[in-house]
Amino acid sequence: MAPLPPYPRKRLGQHFLIDPNLLRKIINLADLQPNDYVCEIGPGGGALTRLLCQSAKQVLALEVDPRMVDFLKEEFSGYSNLDIEEHDALRYPFDQLPEPAVVVANLPYNISTPIMFRLLEARPKIRRMVLTVQLEVAKRLTANPNTKDYGVLSVMAQRLADVRFGFPVSRKCFRPVPEVDSGVVRLDIRVPQDYSAQEADAFASVVRAAFGQRRKTLLNALRGAGFPLICLERAQERTGIMLTRRAETLSVGEFQNLSEALNDPMFPSAS
Repeated sequence: MAPLPPYPRKRLGQHFLIDPNLLRKIINLADLQPNDYVCEIGPGGGALTRLLCQSAKQVLALEVDPRMVDFLKEEFSGYSNLDIEEHDALRYPFDQLPEPAVVVANLPYNISTPIMFRLLEARPKIRRMVLTVQLEVAKRLTANPNTKDYGVLSVMAQRLADVRFGFPVSRKCFRPVPEVDSGVVRLDIRVPQDYSAQEADAFASVVRAAFGQRRKTLLNALRGAGFPLICLERAQERTGIMLTRRAETLSVGEFQNLSEALNDPMFPSAS
């Protein structure tokens, strides 16, 4: 009988996928090719890791729990295309991956959003992401304008990637059983992208300010965030975007146009 992995630790948000049919669906959604380099975040007991190794050229598995690292190294000692490293995904330098990777991850609920932002920041080294996240986060990632789930995460992710919902995941597919259901999403990074760090920060500031008080109009929300009225009036004139609208009505493209206008060096800067 094969040895069982260490029991998941609650403080690390560990919930291991155990449904074999679901694991195959994740592999299919990842659309792996024989020459692909895969980065798996949170391999846990290695059920998905085994399938990844069978589908890709090379797999890098990042695991924060030293107990799991020891178990995985023993369990997969015969796999020449697997590299298991003890790392915290919140600190791992994804921008230093040896080649553009397909990222596959079952993300802990409490840190899923910050990890996603780190992955998006490292997008030159990432081609695609297939992420298992809390269902609420999956809905926000894939939400359309004029819906209650559409917000900062929707806009920030969809600006940089083509995002689509894969399938829901029942809580019963995990060990131990979490308190909420999950969903699997796929993000295909858009190329080419030549946004500078300054442009990315400016865009994020506009989006967060706009949604900061989502019941307010764009004009009031952005003024409250420090954008001068004259700057807002000129941006409205330049883009044709009426600032009497609310944030959830703007498309990602409209946010891009608004950000460029508000951060034009010809305009007064936000205080």
